[in-house]
Amino acid sequence: MKHRHSYMLIGACMATSLLSACNDPEPKTEADSALEQATIVAAMQDPIEVEIHSLDDLKTLFKEHNYDSKNWQNGNREIPRLSFAKIGERWAKSSQNLPVPVKKEVFFRLMAPLVLIANEKILLERQIINNEAITSESLIALARKYKVIDESALSLTQQQKIELLERVDIMPPSLALAQSAEESGWGTSRFTREGNSFFGQWDFSGKGMVPKQQRKELGNYGLARFDSPLASVEGYMLNINTQRAYQKLRTLRAQLRADGKPISGLELAGTLDKYSERGQAYIDSIREMIRYNKLQEVDKAYLSDDKLIHLKAPE
Repeated sequence: MKHRHSYMLIGACMATSLLSACNDPEPKTEADSALEQATIVAAMQDPIEVEIHSLDDLKTLFKEHNYDSKNWQNGNREIPRLSFAKIGERWAKSSQNLPVPVKKEVFFRLMAPLVLIANEKILLERQIINNEAITSESLIALARKYKVIDESALSLTQQQKIELLERVDIMPPSLALAQSAEESGWGTSRFTREGNSFFGQWDFSGKGMVPKQQRKELGNYGLARFDSPLASVEGYMLNINTQRAYQKLRTLRAQLRADGKPISGLELAGTLDKYSERGQAYIDSIREMIRYNKLQEVDKAYLSDDKLIHLKAPE
């Protein structure tokens, strides 16, 4: 049986989904939560490694898992668990010669599983918040991770728990996919190739990748490096869920959830005026990306319970 972890919050409530209620799900029993977590852990452990030698290999793998255009057009929204280590120079060169629709399809099909996996982890964190007492060590650890309390704090208040729940929430796949395409140049940018930077996050630690034309008035900044594309997606979501610049997004998302409305990429995009110095022009670009590529449909997608497949380049 497949557990449909859908990211489209619509009126009806489904008890078998992590997003099983229009507001917040009722706290699960310990047994239910443990079973759900065990299912996910089993799917993510000991991934199946598959060498990909060509675009044809990749298309064959997609087809074997019913993850191709034909199945998508027929309404299948199940997405296999896929990961990959990096985008290499080969993609940057070969993608220039691909028809634009093919390049887009490959990019979105590779990135969508990562977005859903990152959201799945966040939903498990929401379960902890809903189920644990405010004195729980696991809850306090989450409050530190999401910067609701500082590292020295040993407890949190009920109000801080409410704030934490507002921060620990999903990003609509449509929005994450559109931003990753925009910020990485469809995975071809220097920063994506060198450091798995798919979302253009800045790093002021001195360890970032320095742009050729660094704006000195902004200090010693660079683009953040990540160990993997999945880590980049998770870093993007943590950035959105913790930084002051994105409070408007978190507030709107919480309101949509409370009203039982879809957590819509098109709507949340309207709060991202501070993500880029382009301001409203950036918002318009992201919304057009979502509409033109019909990315709203990915908000209805759910992950397969099958084992994680890790794609490898030939050695």
